[in-house]
Amino acid sequence: MQDETHHASYNPADPDPHSRDAQRFPRLTGEMAERIAVYGKAEHLPAGTALFERGQRGADFFFVLEGGIEIIDLDNDGLPRTVTTHTRHQFTGELDHFNQRMILVSGLTTVESRVIRITRENFRRLVSGEPDIGEIIMRAFILRRVNIIQQSIGGVVLIGPGHGADTLRLQRFLVRNGYPHRLIDSDLDPKAAGLLDTFEVQPHLFPVVVWPDHQMLMNPSTAELADSLGLTESLDPGHVHDVAVVGAGPAGLAAAVYAASEGLDTIVIEGMAPGGQAGTSSKIENYLGFPTGISGQALAGRAQIQAQKFGARLAISRNVVDLHCASQPYQLELDDGQRVTARAVVVATGARYRKLDVPNYDRYEGQGIHYAATPMEGKLCAGEEVIVVGGGNSAGQAAVFLSRIAAHVHMLVRGTGLAATMSDYLIRRIHQSPHITLHTETEIAGLEGGERLQHVTWFGRRDGQRETRAVANIFVMVGAEPNTDWLDGCLALDAKGFVITGIDSEGMPTSVPFATSKPGIFAVGDVRSGSVKRVASGVGEGSVVIQAVHKFLSPEAG
Repeated sequence: MQDETHHASYNPADPDPHSRDAQRFPRLTGEMAERIAVYGKAEHLPAGTALFERGQRGADFFFVLEGGIEIIDLDNDGLPRTVTTHTRHQFTGELDHFNQRMILVSGLTTVESRVIRITRENFRRLVSGEPDIGEIIMRAFILRRVNIIQQSIGGVVLIGPGHGADTLRLQRFLVRNGYPHRLIDSDLDPKAAGLLDTFEVQPHLFPVVVWPDHQMLMNPSTAELADSLGLTESLDPGHVHDVAVVGAGPAGLAAAVYAASEGLDTIVIEGMAPGGQAGTSSKIENYLGFPTGISGQALAGRAQIQAQKFGARLAISRNVVDLHCASQPYQLELDDGQRVTARAVVVATGARYRKLDVPNYDRYEGQGIHYAATPMEGKLCAGEEVIVVGGGNSAGQAAVFLSRIAAHVHMLVRGTGLAATMSDYLIRRIHQSPHITLHTETEIAGLEGGERLQHVTWFGRRDGQRETRAVANIFVMVGAEPNTDWLDGCLALDAKGFVITGIDSEGMPTSVPFATSKPGIFAVGDVRSGSVKRVASGVGEGSVVIQAVHKFLSPEAG
């Protein structure tokens, strides 16, 4: 798949966007320029006029009539460098124009110039009101973001041990949120020593995040990093949203796209990054409309942009810790103490993989035990033996992906086979691959190593035989535990903690399949009791639930 939206995945393996300069920096026609002018204000500016600066939120959109706008970031030495110059009938901006995040670059006029300045609100009107122009802008913005990531334009440097749990935590957050960065592995890269001397940083403070202007953070929490990067948006405690979607997996993003596109004031609250559990999948091949497959991150990237295009707001790196449901409108309490108020709530927090009951397990989480198999984790085990634990589709996708990188993949399942839990196309690939060995009725019995995992012992439940292998990376993808701790008794849950749906406040069956025991609160996707744990079903539920939200918000219209 080589169309422009493919680049929404922020995948470094994508084709070089430099080969698509005509789409990355398009020059619009005179007729389009006339239509654009309706949405903004013409300005005559002297050379050297600063139009926007790195770190600014909600920057205006500029269309060049005559003259030029130079786009500038800082190089590794903190000195300004030119990224590009927009000239006649070209425009500024990239994907951050669809949100309130801090922008990554600065812009100023190179010569005396005439421009059309368009505010953020009117920019949204332009994109929706002029669909042909909007398509060109969207394509350009996506390609520019890919280039920004590939070239680390406006990004940060992450210094730390490449296999370290905190380094991986921060790198995973940057990758999944599409933020430009460069990793310097302090265990392997001699550049790290020079940087340490320059900034007088001691190794015990690793990992360190360094900005272009040489500001730095020592091993920040994920929330601290998000705040410093400007990825979080300010929330108005007095604002009442029509609908708050909790969780930005496939179900939550689908709900956000349909809610925002139908005019509802929508906010999405997500603790890590768009995509949820599906966002960690290396490739999904049975999702409708993608015959060559699509990575979970690519799908999430597209959906996030789509939701923001329609006006949905995304509050990233904030977890909901409590739902105040005694009165309406409902209030969602976040882990930083802020509150979000909404007339309706869509619960789409999904599920997480279960941990294994094995000695030393907690010790090696993040230091050899992983819950995702993406190119980032793949680099950690190139040429080594790895273990995948689990028999579902996620485990199968991980095993197939890792078999192209690792020396060998050992797949451990408790059952007698895979037919009951995995799609047939994955089963066939696993059986046919010379690089994957399936161990049925097998469990992990021991984990050993120093700071990092080094040896794994497993045993066969049928014959009791034990085997120890030199394995430094395990990918655990077993079972599902619902992310419902934050509901705090508000909703009826089943015995496993999943949200019971299709009931009313009295616990009686209702015709609304996603309704919960509280009016105006709905549940979709993997968090819902009895749901089909598939991406396609989650997307379907997320899109359909908005009809019920509309009926709740405007019962007279139903």
